[in-house]
Amino acid sequence: MLEVQELTKVFGTFTAVDHVSFDAHGGEIFGLLGPNGAGKTTTIRVIATILGATSGTATVLGHDIHTDPEGVRRSIGVLTAEIGLYDRFTARENMRYFGNLYGMSGPKLEQRIDELVHVLDMERFADRRAGSFSTGMKQKVAIARSIIHDPQVIIFDEPTAGLDVLASQTVIAYMKDAKAKGKLVVLSTHDMAHAQALCDRVAIIHRSKLLSLGTTQALLEKTHASTLEQAFLNIVGEDAALQTERDREERHLADAAKKKRRRFGLRFRL
Repeated sequence: MLEVQELTKVFGTFTAVDHVSFDAHGGEIFGLLGPNGAGKTTTIRVIATILGATSGTATVLGHDIHTDPEGVRRSIGVLTAEIGLYDRFTARENMRYFGNLYGMSGPKLEQRIDELVHVLDMERFADRRAGSFSTGMKQKVAIARSIIHDPQVIIFDEPTAGLDVLASQTVIAYMKDAKAKGKLVVLSTHDMAHAQALCDRVAIIHRSKLLSLGTTQALLEKTHASTLEQAFLNIVGEDAALQTERDREERHLADAAKKKRRRFGLRFRL
């Protein structure tokens, strides 16, 4: 269902994704694992055609990201860190709006909305405006929005972020059900415990490169580890993992400083 071949994304002098290749199939939950800043989200954005690839390619159900981006977008449902809801719309209205964008309307769309309201346990707030929602409530609506068109390939980037334990279990149950129905679920996360419990196969990305690929059990056996977290540390090295986190913090501080300088410059000109 998903084939990624030598995918690369460069921003200026920084390589965010470096010749990453893997494939993933229907009826499995495929984990894209690594620390924050490893390149997971950029990989997802390129696959989803939100960003253009510098080189390499990816195909979703035979649709190439370069030659058939519309076909790719019709075939996938993508949840990223940007929740992207309209605060003045109710949960149902947000889902209806995005359903309309996918060409859905009428009874079929309303039936799909009702289904997602039930599956994601949103009955209590489905007809309330999103501006008053908690982070967890918004995350549920964002998930529903991303899968309103019932895609065969589902890509979730940290889907349980901001959710409590019960809400997380609702999302996890949905992913398991999608797998049982023969769909492909790509789970991008730095939560190794969730990945170990859910994923059939995993790809470990570190510093923009894919370092290891295989079944969860095979990676545990290969690294002589009992948990994916320990397997990850064995593969990349604890010092390297710590340096990656320091690099990510430095980039965050540098970006914040640039934004502050731009705001100061604007005030000065005014």
